[in-house]
Parts: sequence; C-alpha cells; structure tokens
Amino acid sequence: MPLINSAFAGNSFSTNAHLETLTPALFRKVLVKYKRERLNLEDGDFMDLDWVQQNNKKLLVMFHGLEGSSESQYMKGFALHFGKQQYDICAVNFRSCSGEHNRLLKSYHNGSTPDIHEVLQHISKTNNYQVINLAGFSLGGNVLLKYLGDGVFNLNPKIKSAVVFSVPIDLAGCTKQLAKFSNKVYMLGFLDSLNHKLKEKAALFPGSLNLSGLSKIKTFTEWDNRFTAPIHGFKDAADYYRQCSSKQFLKNIKIPTLLVNAKNDPFLSKECYLSPEDEISPVLHFESPKCGGHVGFSLNLPNGNYYSEARASHFFEEHA
Repeated sequence: MPLINSAFAGNSFSTNAHLETLTPALFRKVLVKYKRERLNLEDGDFMDLDWVQQNNKKLLVMFHGLEGSSESQYMKGFALHFGKQQYDICAVNFRSCSGEHNRLLKSYHNGSTPDIHEVLQHISKTNNYQVINLAGFSLGGNVLLKYLGDGVFNLNPKIKSAVVFSVPIDLAGCTKQLAKFSNKVYMLGFLDSLNHKLKEKAALFPGSLNLSGLSKIKTFTEWDNRFTAPIHGFKDAADYYRQCSSKQFLKNIKIPTLLVNAKNDPFLSKECYLSPEDEISPVLHFESPKCGGHVGFSLNLPNGNYYSEARASHFFEEHA
C-alpha cells in the first residue's frame, strides 16, 4: 500500500476543521445542469441518476454521502471539474435522496453495494464508454470501497480506477466520534434529516415503524439500533457496523484506488487512518493531509479551486 505524502497544506484563509467542513457546504455555489434518468431496480424500487452527457469516451460515476444527493456541493463541483476534463458524468442518488421517497420501507446505508452494482450494470448495458472511473464521498466512499473489496460482485473491466474522500472506514469508531459534544451540530443536522424522512415513511407504511421516543434519540448508535439495523436485516447496530465497515475489505481491492482522509476530519476516528502495519491492497493509495476537514479540501474561498478535484484528476491520469 503506497502511503502518499500529501501536497495539500490546507485552506489559505482557515485551517480550522469545522470551517473547512462547513464553509463549502453552506456557501459554495456550483451550477450544473443535469438530465435525470430513473432506474427501476430489480426489487421494485428505483434510484435516480443525474447525468451530464457530451458524448465523451470517459465516464465518472459518483456516490454521495449521508443525506446528500447529486445536488451536494462536492458532487456538483466534481461534475463541473470533470466535465471540463472531457468526462461524461453520472451523479447517483441513493434511494430516498433524490427529492422523492423510494417505494420500499428500506432505504440506503453504509453497505448498499447491491445498489452500486445494479447502477453500474445498467450503465454498462445502456452506454458504450471506453473508460469508467468512480468517486465516493463519506458514506458513499465507504459503500464504494466495500463494493470494490468484498468480492461479492464481478467488476466491469471498463472500470479502471476509483477515488474516495473523507471515508468512515471504521463505522463503530466514527459513530463514537460523531457523538462527541464538539460534533453536536452535525449530529443534530443528520438526525433532523433522517427523522423527517422516517416520519414520512411511517405515514406511507402504516404500522411498520414505532416512532415512540424518536425525539430522545441523540446518537447514530441509538438510531441504527432502532431503525437502520432491523429495516435492512442486521441484528443490531454493532452487527451493521461490523458487516459494513469497508476497512476489512481494503486488502482485496483490485483496481487503483485513492483514499484521502484529512487528519483534522471531525467525523473520523483514529481507526480511519491507515499505517504500514495494516493489511492493505498494493493498489490502494492512502493520503492523509494535515487539513481538509470533512469533504472540504478547498484551497481558498468556497467558490475557488479544490484540492480534491485536482487530486482526483491527477490520480485518474496517472493510472489511465
């Protein structure tokens, strides 16, 4: 496993972890015009794929983080950047994340690899790209790493390389990290979004969900024990974290893959940073810059340049 000395020195106006995380999310404005395709899934559900197509030979497929979407600033930033690099773009919305509830009680989670596979199979059947590269952010990065390493699905040979940023590769550790007081603003934001969707799902599926005491849930461990685990077939939150943490699968990855986790990422626990002692694939490259926050990596002002986009471009070119 190559350990990369990062060239990223942080944001020119602030290297505070929370500012690096929140400023792009709140103030970055990227204009991207998508064309939406609804993919009907084998289980009767659907996922919405947002495309930017200009008849290029290369395609970038992207997967967003928890409660994100194709509209997340980092997704649109990558779409704009790689569109200029002669890529077509497919920004994948996980189930329930495209602005419309999915059809089933279940949704998406950190181990939703069958959905990734079905999306990539569909793309291969309906398009003729010469090169497909992949990108994942936070939760989407964890699902993507698991997909690449768990050996459940055969990988399309046109998929050449992958990049992932700010990835919680150890879910149990990150759940504890996010429960800290310093991360309360993020936890409240996630739970507010998840609870809003859950209440609407309960109305769509009467009697299927027990929402008593919902407002008293303050951590992901509590929420995943009550909802994520039973809805998606896991014994409990611990079983969900154990099965879906991507760190255990990194040794099996077969295509060149770049994992970038900033040392000051407020979401990540110490288990999310790799060392030479870890059993990791020789084609997995790990980079841990001192700064960057969580899916931040802005070089200056929020509407300026981003290290993550330039780094991904260089990695794809290097491993073309």
